[in-house]
Amino acid sequence: MPEGDTVRQAAKRLHSALAGTVLTRSDLRVPRFATADLTGRAVLNVTPRGKHLLTRVEGGLTLHSHLRMDGSWRVYANGQRWSGGPAHRIRAILGNADRTAVGYRLPVLELLRTTDEDRVVGHLGPDLLGPDWDPSLAMANLLREPALPLGEALLDQRNLAGIGNVYKSELCFLLGVTPWLPLGELPPERAAQLPGLARKLLEYNRDRPVRNTTGRRDQNLFVYGRAARPCLRCRTAVRRADQGDGSRERPTYWCPVCQQGPAPVSGS
Repeated sequence: MPEGDTVRQAAKRLHSALAGTVLTRSDLRVPRFATADLTGRAVLNVTPRGKHLLTRVEGGLTLHSHLRMDGSWRVYANGQRWSGGPAHRIRAILGNADRTAVGYRLPVLELLRTTDEDRVVGHLGPDLLGPDWDPSLAMANLLREPALPLGEALLDQRNLAGIGNVYKSELCFLLGVTPWLPLGELPPERAAQLPGLARKLLEYNRDRPVRNTTGRRDQNLFVYGRAARPCLRCRTAVRRADQGDGSRERPTYWCPVCQQGPAPVSGS
């Protein structure tokens, strides 16, 4: 599941393959930009911003993509067989003399002027892995709605950018509170820990192929994906429920003993 760390890894791969080279192939397979042609333009850089990817090219243009739940960018040596999925799932192809980057299942893909990037990422809060990271601002953003459940606030990229369902569940476990606890009820000492702990988790995983929040080799995650399995601390069965307004699936995991606060009665 792409979150701030995996998006940064994708940006690093794309930047290494494309930056500083001239595009010899360009194919944007979305109706609005199907006729756009970037061939002959040099790629300047590929920059992550929260969960967004900004591929900047000569001429003041930026290709903006977002992976959401199952999008991905794959990089192949020219002549190498593509293996990211069926051809009808490809949304973008960018290639140079040596490498080809292929974007699969991209739910967001648009070409815009680089000067207009604020239109797509200007709403984001401080990036947990970016140069603009500001823990005080992130916490102030979170506390603007003290009645909002912690888990929902962490997923709101306007507060801080880079957290998804996995880190939401893991961070709440490490703070010892449920994702349904209203922000205003978060104990002050735990609120003080939140920004630094969130950044620590993503920093630790920014270059790891397999995400790990436990520091253990035998188990990578404390609660996420572990419904009905024993909690690594107290051995109580981990529970699962969806969180949010129901418009999107938001699987949430927690330990009913190690984490204090409200929780759904119907969770599995």
